[in-house]
Amino acid sequence: MSVLYPIAATAEEALKTPKGRAERAREALALAGGAEVEFVRELTGPTFATREAAEAAWPDVVDREGAPAVQPEDRFCELMETIAPDPKGGRGQAEPTFAAGSRWPKPRRLLKTAWRLQVSYWKVVDPAALPKLPQARAARKSDDAQALDAKALRAMAHQPLQPVKPQQPLDIGLFEYSPPEAPHLTIPDE
Repeated sequence: MSVLYPIAATAEEALKTPKGRAERAREALALAGGAEVEFVRELTGPTFATREAAEAAWPDVVDREGAPAVQPEDRFCELMETIAPDPKGGRGQAEPTFAAGSRWPKPRRLLKTAWRLQVSYWKVVDPAALPKLPQARAARKSDDAQALDAKALRAMAHQPLQPVKPQQPLDIGLFEYSPPEAPHLTIPDE
C-alpha cells in the first residue's frame, strides 16, 4: 500500500483536519474541489533537543522503538534534524584572519541541532492569494528596482517564470533555417 498524503492549506491542518487524503495529484485535485494543489514538505510544531523527545511528542505519526508501527498509508510525517536558531543572534559572516598560517579562525562553538516534525502533504493553493509581481527580468530594468525590499525580491525569485512571448512550434530541423526574405523556404545549414 502506498502513502496517502493529506490535502490541506497548512501543515497543522494536514495533521488535524485534512480535506481528504490522496496518493496522486489528480486525486488531490478532485478532492480539493478543483482548487490547485502542489506537493510540499514543511516543518511544523515545536523543536526538541533529542530525537527521543520528539518521538514521544508525536507518538501517532512517527515510528518509535518499542511502539506499534505506523501504518504504511499514514507515513507522511518524519522527524528532521535541523540547526537550532542562535539565541544570541547571528554574528554575520566570519572574516578571514590570516594568522598563524591559517586563513580562517577556529569556530568558537559548534552548531546546536534540534528535531522537528516534517509533514508531506498536498497544499491547496489559492490563486487569489498569490502575489501579482512582475517577472524579475522586467523588474530589474524598471526605475523602481532600487526600491524593492528583500521580501519582494524573494517572492519574485520563487514565482514561476512566465514566457515573454508564446513559444513557436519547431517545424524545421536542427541544421536548417528559414531566411527572413523567404520564410516559406527551408535551407540546409552546414
